[in-house]
Amino acid sequence: MSALTALARLRAIRDGSAQPVTTVRHCHLAPQPLVFVPLGLSGEAAAPLAAMVGSDPGHPRLLVVPQPRNRDLRFAFAAELAEVVLPYVEGFCKGTETVERRGGEPYERCLDAPQILVPNRQGVAFLGLLGRSTRFRRVDGPYPVHPSVPLLGRWLTYFADRSQQPGSCLLMAATEALGAHWASGQSGLEDANLAALLGWIDPPAGMTGSQAALEAEDPLLWPPAGPSTDPGFDNEVLAPAMRAYEEAPTERSVERVTQALRTQLDPTWRLMWRAVDLLRALPEGSRVRDRWESDRGSFTRFTERLAEGGPPQARRDGAVGAAARLAGLERARASYDVQRAYDDPLIMAEYRLTGEAFTGTVTAADPEHTEGEGRSRKLRPLVTVTTADPVRLAPGVVVGSPERRGHAAEIVEVSGDEITLKVVKGMGRGRTPAPGAVPGPGERITYTSLLDDFQSSASLPDPELTPWTHGGPPQEYVPGDDDAQEEWS
Repeated sequence: MSALTALARLRAIRDGSAQPVTTVRHCHLAPQPLVFVPLGLSGEAAAPLAAMVGSDPGHPRLLVVPQPRNRDLRFAFAAELAEVVLPYVEGFCKGTETVERRGGEPYERCLDAPQILVPNRQGVAFLGLLGRSTRFRRVDGPYPVHPSVPLLGRWLTYFADRSQQPGSCLLMAATEALGAHWASGQSGLEDANLAALLGWIDPPAGMTGSQAALEAEDPLLWPPAGPSTDPGFDNEVLAPAMRAYEEAPTERSVERVTQALRTQLDPTWRLMWRAVDLLRALPEGSRVRDRWESDRGSFTRFTERLAEGGPPQARRDGAVGAAARLAGLERARASYDVQRAYDDPLIMAEYRLTGEAFTGTVTAADPEHTEGEGRSRKLRPLVTVTTADPVRLAPGVVVGSPERRGHAAEIVEVSGDEITLKVVKGMGRGRTPAPGAVPGPGERITYTSLLDDFQSSASLPDPELTPWTHGGPPQEYVPGDDDAQEEWS
């Protein structure tokens, strides 16, 4: 936790409401996201109990498994869920655009991509388990399932995997999105309770955030946001309703289970759309669109893989694939941190406190300054900035500026509150800098050592050349009967 976030939490306790820790929204919000509130059977990791899903706040669809231990009912639930999820997802596959690449062949990218919202990180994990448990199922042979079930499993697995990518918004947890923009007066563990977190951010009239959060701990008023249910509800309401269904599986007994589960899902459904409204009210950060374009590209590639008839995702990555994935996640994490700081002066303030960034006023500039002689002569404008921030950057460090994309400078000297910088990038290709390319006297500017120009990771061997220390060349993955026998729990 940074010093500013800790201060914001203290202020939230003092003022009785959550404090903003950003000035803009750092996540994409689709015009019509698909909200998915899942419930699972206690004691079984991926046995679905119910789900409320839809993209219209006023018309959710409730799916219920009256007896989750019944295999046929579980897969009937998966088929019903596919009826909702697949048309929503596949609706984004129809329109594409041609994207030109510098030094590469143009490619097609979907005009937009789907977005699924779940209440919390546990909901993301549940979707991943549900996908793992359905993507290998057979549509023929013993225990056949509807053809939509394995396709649904592949999509759910894709969304769950993509959610691990920092900055990705294809599958988002509401508590994480809210927690990234507001600091409550409770612990991070307590922020995982959607009702309590929203109580701090937007308390009802006449209540403080702490009072609203305390009220949210009552499972009768605000049931858990899933996928786990309240033990009291399980023992006193759900178990008798399921027993009645087992004794007499009639429409009446199914309706009894359905109505019981509706009482658990309706409050969370309302909270989810309340969270959407709060996030949508924030202005979007300028680099959110770039990350969403990356999501669109990833979505398009997976759509093409399905169209080409590729196999389901393997249970485990090979050594080379796992190393490449880890390197990609590390680069994405570093890039996401830099982009958030560049988009948001409140986040950049944290780096100013640690000396990794400084904001000041340009007091002198020499835009015509050059280095070298003859043909090796290079334009290197000098800029002097006066700042009151603590600067812990040594001469020779290259810094960038959020206000100027493509601009880079090297620190020449740090003398008290004056920093002299040499502009090395972003002033044009001529012998004189382009108009406005060099900061002028009186301009307020921020410089930071955070740069979004990371080098690619070391080249990895082809999978066929995987050394014996890492298991040797992997065998070609072919889905088999063993995959289809994977248990739900």
